[in-house]
Amino acid sequence: MAAFVFILPHLHPPTGHTSACRFAALPMPYPVPTRFLHLSAYRGWPLAVALALLTACGQPEKPAAETPDAKPAAPAVPGPELTSLADSNVVSLLTPYLKEHPGSEVIVHTRLGDMRVRLYDDTPIHKANFLLLARKGLLNETVFSRVVKGFAVQAGRSDHTTMPIRRYRLPPEIRPQHFHKRGALGMARYDDEQNPGKLSASTDYYFVQGEKLTPYQAQAMAGRKLTPEQLNTYATVGGVPSLDGRYTVFGEVIDGLEVIDKIAAEPVDPYKWPKKDVAVTVEVVK
Repeated sequence: MAAFVFILPHLHPPTGHTSACRFAALPMPYPVPTRFLHLSAYRGWPLAVALALLTACGQPEKPAAETPDAKPAAPAVPGPELTSLADSNVVSLLTPYLKEHPGSEVIVHTRLGDMRVRLYDDTPIHKANFLLLARKGLLNETVFSRVVKGFAVQAGRSDHTTMPIRRYRLPPEIRPQHFHKRGALGMARYDDEQNPGKLSASTDYYFVQGEKLTPYQAQAMAGRKLTPEQLNTYATVGGVPSLDGRYTVFGEVIDGLEVIDKIAAEPVDPYKWPKKDVAVTVEVVK
């Protein structure tokens, strides 16, 4: 029987942030600590509860309260179960899912504002995966967990995710026409050093903030020849050309770009996790 994993709570301490958590993340100009789980300390019952239990002994029993009728179960969300997805079957499961349940735009709601995002048609596996996670509700349990001003803001993790999901990866869908301009939506990766195929993570996504660059700066960062359109975009809009060709870009913000700047301006702990959580709700709108 194939094993599956849960995204456990408390990937970093709820207060103080004294320990590290490495994400399936983008390359950084400084070392990033290795990943390990942090489980919050068990807390005993409050004294008042214990006293109440003691004083209840020997008193007359009260009649049992009537049990209210159970609420009907929520209708199942169409699509493959998240615990059934694996590297070996993700394409065969997500391809028909997208045909049966298409979508092209989502709204990412946060306490700092909303971003309307268009998902690209020519990155169908990443598109289908994002739509599935949004409709299943998994993304609604996550937060922006890595914020680097002038670079990118990354989401898809949380201290409080309870929905079971298997760890799986997506085949790369790197298209030269989709590059890391400001507002680009990309997917991070697991195990970068042991992942020469550039397979994407399943839940960790990011929005590019970047900075405006001269053609010379952009060309030097890219390490490859950029098109005139790309050079102009990096000069007028900004972005991170060093990520081009390394990560799959599968969408872009079409309204609410300023929200990226607001998230990037949030105070963060030493591990780049915002000190005040920026929770996410993803709504499929088109």
